[in-house]
Amino acid sequence: MATYTILIVEDDPAIADSVAYHLGRAGHRTLTAADGATGLRLFKRERPDLVVLDLMLPQLDGWRFTEEVRADDPDVPIIMCSARTSEHDRVYGLEIGADDYLIKPFSMKELAARVAAQLRRRDKERGRAAQGPIEAAGLVIDPDQVQAFAGGRSVGLTAREFEVLLVLAKADGKPLARNTIYREAWGYEMMAGDRSVDVFVRKVRQKLRAAIPDTDFVITHYGVGYRFDPGGTRGE
Repeated sequence: MATYTILIVEDDPAIADSVAYHLGRAGHRTLTAADGATGLRLFKRERPDLVVLDLMLPQLDGWRFTEEVRADDPDVPIIMCSARTSEHDRVYGLEIGADDYLIKPFSMKELAARVAAQLRRRDKERGRAAQGPIEAAGLVIDPDQVQAFAGGRSVGLTAREFEVLLVLAKADGKPLARNTIYREAWGYEMMAGDRSVDVFVRKVRQKLRAAIPDTDFVITHYGVGYRFDPGGTRGE
């Protein structure tokens, strides 16, 4: 089994030790930081494969930490863990760059499962067999580069945003339910009430519309989910 380096940024020593212990038992190398500033320095020095991140941190909070990391690395998986339970906090965390959001208290089994799924997804992207790009109305979706391009320029999708777009584009115009998109892009089943798919679809739309104005490649099917429109026409 491959060994991954996981950075744990958590100011509660008991939680940090427990997370490190359980992920270490799973075969991972773990690094811990008790504040955001130290965590950011460790991230830049060690280049971990995944980050487990608390939000309410001294010196540099989890929100700012995520923004700093995303400016440096758009692809590293970030799992936020917080006692903040509001939908606003969960959605905001995903919007600024988290890949997943776990509400405290959580089981270590659930965290380990989500870590494993995130790492599988990243390995899948890195080792994806060569396949031709998907072209649609000025948009090129390139699986080899894990990026979409418009006019030869990168649209600037993160790895998760690209994965959501690719899942839709490969469906040949068929509408996909949110739980299907989630299962394909995240690697595990969607929990009831999870709005991650809606958040990431919105981010994909914003970037595609900025790159190719007056187009809409992702169409909402109310009561169903979303579909990809290769013509890029306005669908809403």
